[in-house]
Amino acid sequence: MTDKVKIFSGSSNIPLAKSISEQLGLPLGEVTLSQFDNGELYVSYGEPIRTCHIFIVQSLSDPVNENFMELLIMIDAAKRASAKTINIIMPYYGYARQERKRHPREAISAKLVADLLHTAGASRIITLDLHTAAIQGFFTFPVDHLTALDELTEHIRAKNIENPVIVSPDAGRASTAEKLANYLQAPFAMVVTNHDPHTGEEKMHVIGDVKDKTPVIIEDIIDTGRTLFNVVEKLVEKGGRDVVIAATHGLFSGDALDKLNHPHIREIVVTDSILQQSTPNEKLTVIPTAGLFTEAIRSNIYGGSIATLFKNRGI
Repeated sequence: MTDKVKIFSGSSNIPLAKSISEQLGLPLGEVTLSQFDNGELYVSYGEPIRTCHIFIVQSLSDPVNENFMELLIMIDAAKRASAKTINIIMPYYGYARQERKRHPREAISAKLVADLLHTAGASRIITLDLHTAAIQGFFTFPVDHLTALDELTEHIRAKNIENPVIVSPDAGRASTAEKLANYLQAPFAMVVTNHDPHTGEEKMHVIGDVKDKTPVIIEDIIDTGRTLFNVVEKLVEKGGRDVVIAATHGLFSGDALDKLNHPHIREIVVTDSILQQSTPNEKLTVIPTAGLFTEAIRSNIYGGSIATLFKNRGI
């Protein structure tokens, strides 16, 4: 690896940044990240980065706004220190669920995040399983959109789950669930939620056969866990066995992990895109993604196709 490549980490996921740097055979770069008494953030690089290709690892996880502001200041500091390119490794792209206007007078915050990264001086973003792939179109600079579907697939395959059925918890995940079903040569089912406009009541319907099968729910984000809890209840009601949940990003806001400590949930699998501070739920499994980001960095430095990193040739 060229000495003109340097890896730095923001505050959000230092263990992942260390794993990436170790796999690249590079030391993690020196940077001072601190906060003044009034809450303002301070960034200073502890080594020269002039004419270097730098990669900054930062997920927009909780505290999302503080992590984002820290990232913007890191980008600005790198630009003013004459870095040649400033590449952002953002395993979890925050605000991605605000990618369109659902009601009048709303912001499209996912686009604003992209604009701010551009204005600050970012050259490229490498991210993982965007909530909607179309968010790539919000950027005016290159986007490498990685997917953890292969890693999740191999983990599930190794479990030798008896009689699995791959379940999409909503229409938005149907395409991903279908790919997983094809990889595992398993049947496919989907949960559809209807909202009563008068009462506000939600009714769930299962499309497909889950009776006497082991449902494997595939998601991109687990946040509060409320929807997944209801999906599990409906699948069990329809005769499904204990459920496996697989998702790329485990936000686990509030008491989500406690809520998902459900007697009919066998395992919850997420990646390390978001640092898990603790694992009070013994059913939680965290799988690494450093190898994926390492290969993406190598492709950018030495040339090569990002699509070759995936069995499905990218997303």
